[in-house]
Amino acid sequence: MTGGPVSGRLPDFPWDKLSAHAATGRTHPDGVCDLSVGTPVDPTPQVVQDALREAADSPGYPTTIGLETTRRAAIDWLARRHGVTGLGLDGVLPVIGSKELIASMAVHLGIGAGDLVGYPALAYPTYEVGAALAGADSLATDSLTAFGPRAPRLLWINSPANPSGRVLPLEHLRKVVDWCRERGTLLVSDECYLECAWEGDAPLSVLDPQVNGGSLRGILAVHSLSKRSNLAGYRCAFVAGDPAVVGELLAVRKNLGLQMPAPQQRAMIAALEDDDHVAEQHARYAARRATLRAALESAGFRIDHSEASLYLWATRGQDCWTTVSELAEQGILVAPGEFYGRAGREHVRVAFTATDERVEAAAARLRG
Repeated sequence: MTGGPVSGRLPDFPWDKLSAHAATGRTHPDGVCDLSVGTPVDPTPQVVQDALREAADSPGYPTTIGLETTRRAAIDWLARRHGVTGLGLDGVLPVIGSKELIASMAVHLGIGAGDLVGYPALAYPTYEVGAALAGADSLATDSLTAFGPRAPRLLWINSPANPSGRVLPLEHLRKVVDWCRERGTLLVSDECYLECAWEGDAPLSVLDPQVNGGSLRGILAVHSLSKRSNLAGYRCAFVAGDPAVVGELLAVRKNLGLQMPAPQQRAMIAALEDDDHVAEQHARYAARRATLRAALESAGFRIDHSEASLYLWATRGQDCWTTVSELAEQGILVAPGEFYGRAGREHVRVAFTATDERVEAAAARLRG
């Protein structure tokens, strides 16, 4: 017996709903400007390509725990760039893309029927998908009091946030850590946009001792190299934090044969050890962001949050699908805020990961 068709267990894949609008956008005489998905379009850094080529001869199976040098590179990067201390080799696990990990986290930790998973009111859909796959209940909220007496087994936070670009301040992060520890809730922070900051205070990792009081107990952080290093096609990510929880994930993933290929691990090491390409890519995105923000504001949009991440969270005070349709008529494709929860019904998410040429084309159309 099976558990039933996937369509009965999971929410609809949201991007399928954009198909008609994408078709409209493609009819524009100068082509569509697709700003709906945050996929990198710039070259993978040369230092990473070189590392991958040099590691191409890799006949043996990799281990689930990964190379020691891979884990050491992650530890050193977190310390150098984000002030993380106290993290050992047993607290890091390389994984095949952060989305895979996020979707499978609840299942791998034995969370299931009768348990509760919490995630932000505006959220990447995969948190909900992971809870549904596990058969757990889920609650989308930004209020800890909304849980009432029922403590979640797992609470996701996402800072900088997708889709809004919101950055959670230090005091809020401390409060969430303390709340979870008091209730025995595992706190997992999705931090894949941590190096994509533009305004205000620098985003903090939940692994930072300023946040967690110098203890990693009961907390994990998920990191991806897709955004910071144009490595979406390589599927390079890792999870780090409480060694006991990392060990539990490792035990399950060993049995499932989930292993990051050794050449990708070498590429990830090269990416984590090189800061120059990160600064170059950051400058590219900053310029695209400034161009699109000015154009959106000139077209009557208000930009909310958006101090970090790779998106502008924009609204004209109307239903998001109306905005999507109007922009599609101009050959501009964006993501409706409804994809990320009911709180996004009057916003659209505008990615600035398109090429300079497409960003300039979209800006020209917005300016009229």
